[in-house]
Amino acid sequence: MYDALESELVAVVEQGGVESVAAETDVDPATLEALVAGDAPELTLEEAASVLATTEPDTAADIVALSRDALMIGMSRAVLDVDALAAAADGDLEPREIQSKLEGRFPMTLREFAVLHATIQSRLE
Repeated sequence: MYDALESELVAVVEQGGVESVAAETDVDPATLEALVAGDAPELTLEEAASVLATTEPDTAADIVALSRDALMIGMSRAVLDVDALAAAADGDLEPREIQSKLEGRFPMTLREFAVLHATIQSRLE
C-alpha cells in the first residue's frame, strides 16, 4: 500500500517539478528530491495530501479529511475498534495514538496511514 501511495506522489512531483510543487506546498524541496530519488522520506499525511492537491481538484484539507474518513468507515465495515486495529497492525501504534491520529489531533505519517489502511482492508477481504 505504501509503495503505491509513494509512486503516486513521485508521479505528481515528476509531472510538476520539484521546485514548482515545493512552491505550492509546505514540503521542503530536499524532501521532494529524496522522494523522486526513491529514498522514501518520511511524509505526514498532510504533506502527502498537499502534494496530491497540486494536481487534484480537491484541497489538501479535503484529501486529508477524506483519507481519515475512509479509515473510520473501513473500521466500521470491518468491525474494528482502535484496540483491535492496534493489535491487528502488529502493535506499532497504541490504541490512543491511533484514535488521536484518526481525529487529527496528532499527525499521521503516510506510512502509518498505509499500515492502518492495509490492515483494515485485510479484514474486509
